Amino acid sequence: MNAAQACDPLTGPAMPTPSDIRAAHARIAAHIRRTPLLEVDSPLAGAPPLSLKLECLQHSGSFKARGAFNNLLSRPAPPAGCATASGGNHGAAVAYAAARLDVPAHVFVPEIASLAKIAKIKAYRATAVVDGADYAEAQERCDAYARETGALKIHPYDAAETIAGAGTVALEWDEDLMRLALPPLDSILVAVGGGGLIAGVASWFRDRVKVVGVEPQGSRAMHAAMEAGAPVDVTVDSIAADSLGARRVGDIPFAVARRFVAEVALVPDKAIADAQTRLWTEFSIVAEPGGAAAFAALLSGAYRPKPGERVGVLICGANVDLATISRR
Repeated sequence: MNAAQACDPLTGPAMPTPSDIRAAHARIAAHIRRTPLLEVDSPLAGAPPLSLKLECLQHSGSFKARGAFNNLLSRPAPPAGCATASGGNHGAAVAYAAARLDVPAHVFVPEIASLAKIAKIKAYRATAVVDGADYAEAQERCDAYARETGALKIHPYDAAETIAGAGTVALEWDEDLMRLALPPLDSILVAVGGGGLIAGVASWFRDRVKVVGVEPQGSRAMHAAMEAGAPVDVTVDSIAADSLGARRVGDIPFAVARRFVAEVALVPDKAIADAQTRLWTEFSIVAEPGGAAAFAALLSGAYRPKPGERVGVLICGANVDLATISRR
């Protein structure tokens, strides 16, 4: 499925299929890490062990490398290269993939992006343009640049190639549980910003596993869309805003979520910070706020699994200044 197929005016946005995700994995496998699973004791007494998928160990520090490579390997870039807008993780991933594939890249970054993420984008030799108060404004700058130059625009979440790339996380998780003879999952907790990651995960598992979204209370674009029955604009104010700070979820992610996402849990910023600290102190896992949000839902009780429910938690990003964790 390509970007031109992403929306049909009669049927709405086309949702990626497991076949699309399998094809994406075959396309990008040589360029990404097959990140490990970690079995840990659940923080809930008497509950089965948790399965953690450590996408925090992916190239560029987050799951976003999957969608970046899938875009660049399935959509040839013109001489002007590629352009994207990002709070940081997607931008770093596009910069990394573009450098590996020898494609020029411009990354438009909102002013709320962390210095650590901007530094990573520049380290991968992309041109970082810090402009716009939030992601939506950075996207407007990116759109204008792509129109002027003809650069290939790589959307961070509302594109078929991006979502199928993100879905390869779930494919690997599914296969590795079977390969390691570990119990299958009943539910998976996935952080949500613009919705590309949860759309990919839900498109792979469909009705086989309960997929639960997790958002900060101060950045709840998917929760608001599910309530309204369509994507709507929300205000964004959260410590996780640089990765989960989309003002509005994408049309394709919403279409997937409405069909295959069971619920969206909301977590306060304090719970996210506490989850970051606990991941570090108990498991030596470095997670940015957005990367720790899914774990926060379990720790805080925002999501309460049923007795005996086997839960998977996706740790989706690690691009954070370590000093911010050590100060907590």
